[in-house]
Amino acid sequence: MRLHAAVSPVARLLVPVARETHRKDFMDDNEYDVAIVLNYYAPYVSGLTIYAQRLAEGLAARGKRVAVVATRHDASLPLREEIAGVSVFRSPLISRIGRGPVSPSFVSLARRVARRSSIVNLHVPMLEAAVISLAVHGRPLVTTHHIDLWLPSGLVNSAALRAVDVSTWICMSRSNAVVVNSVDQAYGSRFRSLLRRRNWRGIAPPCLDRRGGEPGFRDGDGLHIGFLGRIVEDKGIEYLIKAFQLIGDPDARLVIGGDWTSVAGGGIEHRLRPIIGGDERIRLLGLLEGGRIDDFYASIDVFALPSVAESFGIVQAEAMMADVPSVTTDLPGGRSPVLETGFGRRVPPRDPAALARAIAELAALTPEERAEGGRRARRRYGTETFFRAYQELFTQLTPMADNSSVIGAQSPNTLVR
Repeated sequence: MRLHAAVSPVARLLVPVARETHRKDFMDDNEYDVAIVLNYYAPYVSGLTIYAQRLAEGLAARGKRVAVVATRHDASLPLREEIAGVSVFRSPLISRIGRGPVSPSFVSLARRVARRSSIVNLHVPMLEAAVISLAVHGRPLVTTHHIDLWLPSGLVNSAALRAVDVSTWICMSRSNAVVVNSVDQAYGSRFRSLLRRRNWRGIAPPCLDRRGGEPGFRDGDGLHIGFLGRIVEDKGIEYLIKAFQLIGDPDARLVIGGDWTSVAGGGIEHRLRPIIGGDERIRLLGLLEGGRIDDFYASIDVFALPSVAESFGIVQAEAMMADVPSVTTDLPGGRSPVLETGFGRRVPPRDPAALARAIAELAALTPEERAEGGRRARRRYGTETFFRAYQELFTQLTPMADNSSVIGAQSPNTLVR
């Protein structure tokens, strides 16, 4: 067993210094206040895992007893450890089918930890969500729906997509509350008819203020465009490369940060290099972590998120918070930061020409317009609003005599954002 008692850098960013904690808010006789269940957890890197890690460590830093159940995606990781005050339980992985982990003991582990917890929070899409939700008895179930699953075309992927959608539907149907990233995501979801009948909330993901980095990835005075995220097919990176190649300026630069070596389902770096060809203005940076992410935002003039499937994009919201405008595809949920702040542009998916035009428009913004856009983003996407919303929800659903009537009720839609 490997123990990490110190608070992680992420946890330090998520909780103010000397903030008073209130463990009684949703604490009872169970061992854990909250059990967070998902397929992949840190150190795996994706928007979903970053969200779950920030939620878990932020609640722990606020005095809550938090357990996380996930698969052991890396055989070098321990099955049980303590990270930044969070009890992490992992089930052994025996294989993968596409992006999905195969771990026979995952469901039973999740069930055991759930029975020791006051509230269970499932993060979907997750194939096992339905079975786990059926095993949760006598305690509130909150499902955080990150995105409608998207997979590349193919018979196997089509079958997997249908199976995960059925599992998600069953899980949501049994949930006391469902959290989505935004109202826009909910209205554009394949599950919108079900969501209308549930107690659901739109809570924007926790985004960090990453101002103060050094422009270490900058190369000259030309326009710098940046992408940050997993190097996978659904991020639409090839369309960004083609859009950039429409920009003739020899001093322009495209910097692409993100992992392609250890992502579930495999990365597509090998497909991008032939598209890049001999264009030396384009750099693949690999995985960026910690302060290097701050330096990345300090190095670019425009952020681009050309996804073909997206539900929010923490990276683009954090770019905006660092005074960098974002161009993104016009997808429900993924376009929310641009819609809510006005600090960017929306373009159709898979349209390099439109993407190039939007980049040029954003490049022309004045310093004053950038500063004002950053202020709007920081007001909207701080961590305190996120944690306050989750704590209010968990407190509401705690099985106590004075609020037991809300448990299982199909309450009207509750919109935090």
